[in-house]
Amino acid sequence: MKKEEAASESPETEEASSLEPPSYQQDNKQQVQLSIQAPPSTVFTVSLRSIEFLTRHFPGSGINDWNNWQWQVRNSFTSLDKLNTILGLSAEESNSKAYGKNLPVRITPYYASLLDPTNPAQSLRRTVVPVAQELNISPGELEDPLSESHDSPVPLIVHRYPDRVLFLVTNFCSAFCRYCTRTHMVSKQDKVHSSQTEWDKAIEYIKEHTEVRDVLLSGGDPLTLSDSRIEYLLERLHKIPHVEIIRIGTKVPAVMPQRITRDLVNMLKKYHPLFLSIHFTHPDEITPEVMDACNRLADGGIPMGSQTVLLKGINDDAQIFKKLTHELLKIRVKPYYLYQCDPIPGSAHFRTPLESGLEIIRNLRGFTSGYAIPHFVIDAPGGGGKIPLLPDYVVGREGDDLLIKNYEGKTYRFPDYI
Repeated sequence: MKKEEAASESPETEEASSLEPPSYQQDNKQQVQLSIQAPPSTVFTVSLRSIEFLTRHFPGSGINDWNNWQWQVRNSFTSLDKLNTILGLSAEESNSKAYGKNLPVRITPYYASLLDPTNPAQSLRRTVVPVAQELNISPGELEDPLSESHDSPVPLIVHRYPDRVLFLVTNFCSAFCRYCTRTHMVSKQDKVHSSQTEWDKAIEYIKEHTEVRDVLLSGGDPLTLSDSRIEYLLERLHKIPHVEIIRIGTKVPAVMPQRITRDLVNMLKKYHPLFLSIHFTHPDEITPEVMDACNRLADGGIPMGSQTVLLKGINDDAQIFKKLTHELLKIRVKPYYLYQCDPIPGSAHFRTPLESGLEIIRNLRGFTSGYAIPHFVIDAPGGGGKIPLLPDYVVGREGDDLLIKNYEGKTYRFPDYI
């Protein structure tokens, strides 16, 4: 089969493209720069934590393997038995019925190295390890809560907003977040990328709809594709006259920073204006490896924004969230969205009251720089789109004066003549 005709490729067989959390009481900034026996494009920062994890759990593999993103995919933890080798699983986590019921399990070795093996309540561990609570379906929870299928005129395309489309280029992720909005999609085809034929039909739709100026590549995770397949998409979209910008939605820099090679960045920067929306969850994700990956992207002129889902007991504390936004800005990632968790099946243990998000915004506005404050939004069920929410800073009106409240709770008058 010719390469350009290959369909439904497995990410594990595609041709290759050219620390501890605070509870561990170990300095997360400890790192070594390793010049390995490989081309310059694969030289990475590797933390001491990563080296320790590699030595302990993959004694037959070396640093070259660890820094190969396809090795990371092939050696991911995908079952209860595999997780048992690195974590002391709790009773909630050991419930085999939860494994694959709503969403498969997949954790890269790199991200697994960030998990506390003795603490089931650790924030990062809760985001990727299934628990029995996922089996509890609550009122209002839906497989496709955003009704993306309703706004899909052709396969792989969601056209909800007038001037932009969502292009779902793959069903595969290098790590499955337990709160994922698209569990209904990635759970059905764990290891399959879309075919070129399917892509071409979607690209043809974009060509025909001249109102589309903005294309968001998502899935699944587009950065789990090989460089050549990513470039196939970017090159064709870039040639469409009315497409002004292209965005990529990804979790890869956070869960598999080894994917961000210089070769990848050099290819991506040929297709400016190109933006990256990265899904960061917690400040413990900002490791030396992630800093390196994001700095490579920023040095390639690629603007990055973070999209964070608000999760109960994980990042719904104002100080934890502020720390995340500050760490992101230090690696040139703008906090962009804070999402209310979508009501997917079995997600009640993740969802917070709406007031939690508003309280976080209240504790950010005025207490940190504006760049550190994301938009707090609900992606409305039923396909209503993103609805921004803000604390109420307008107190009322007296005559021609608007009464407004600042971050300290003090009221001020502003002349606002009617």
